[in-house]
Amino acid sequence: MVKAYAQEYTYEHPWERVTSASWRKFVDSENRRTLSHILEVDTLNRKVDIESGKLYTTRAITIHAPGPWFVRKIVGQDTCHCVESTVVDARSRSMQLTTQNISFQKFIEVVEKIRYEPHPDNPNGWTMCRQETSIRIKPLSALASMAEKVEQRCAERFMQNSVKGREVMERICKYLEAGSSGLTV
Repeated sequence: MVKAYAQEYTYEHPWERVTSASWRKFVDSENRRTLSHILEVDTLNRKVDIESGKLYTTRAITIHAPGPWFVRKIVGQDTCHCVESTVVDARSRSMQLTTQNISFQKFIEVVEKIRYEPHPDNPNGWTMCRQETSIRIKPLSALASMAEKVEQRCAERFMQNSVKGREVMERICKYLEAGSSGLTV
């Protein structure tokens, strides 16, 4: 069984501001309180391809394991390690983040993709965010109803956390907007 969902969100901020906010999302202490499931973020690699002008970044993210308590009990830990790969193409104004868990892979596979690009209706003022997430419980596949319930609980948690993430992004965008106009927030 695979539980998949997709969301779209429009930031009423330019692409440059939204992508800048994305890099700052895990840094500020107020954001860390909102995103309390994020325990640690470390940049593993960052490089710019001179020919294409693209920025490639890989980060390790440690989170409080999502999903029901009994799943955490079965796997014997409550933290999950993930790898986030990001490609920023400033020329085409796109930013793609792909995050996948590296722990619990025997039990669960989670892949999240987020893409930021200028909104087609207002490309210089708004940014379209498209998020796709798939969650697959592996050993419980034989027990389809149980796997479906676990996947649903995990999906609900991911959706709750994505709302928190958007709140943080909006707060950072407003802060950046105020800073660029000389106002204080």
